[in-house]
Amino acid sequence: MLFRERLSVPIIWWVLAGLFSLSVLIAVGAYLGLVWGVGTSVATLLVATAIFGSASIVISVDEKEIQVGRAAIEHAFIAACRALNAEETRRRTGIEADARAHMVVRPYIKTAVEITLDDPEDPVPYWLVSTRHPQRLAAAMQDASSSTLTE
Repeated sequence: MLFRERLSVPIIWWVLAGLFSLSVLIAVGAYLGLVWGVGTSVATLLVATAIFGSASIVISVDEKEIQVGRAAIEHAFIAACRALNAEETRRRTGIEADARAHMVVRPYIKTAVEITLDDPEDPVPYWLVSTRHPQRLAAAMQDASSSTLTE
């Protein structure tokens, strides 16, 4: 494994979910009673946990491929990889975006990596992947592709 990163929601989102659950407890508990308040508060936390858990994604790079969530592509089909800063990421997800691109972006992560593909059979020109460590991911991709070329 050359690189591995789990993208999960920031801690502040969990704090906000807890505060929202507390407000549900107070509102419903005052209106319908403590049992209903606790029940709806717990249900609120369970829904938040399910949503936050499903939003979590793992990025991994090994000698054979890069895997982003359930999607994977072998290094042989990758032409280039470059790390993007916050401003470049904002532009590439906005006015400079290609509708055919495969984007795995998270609003709470400001940097990304652009992976240009070299596959004539694939209509996707590039992948845009959010990451907290764009230089490390790009370096791992370059290491993996150079090791693939030498084999």
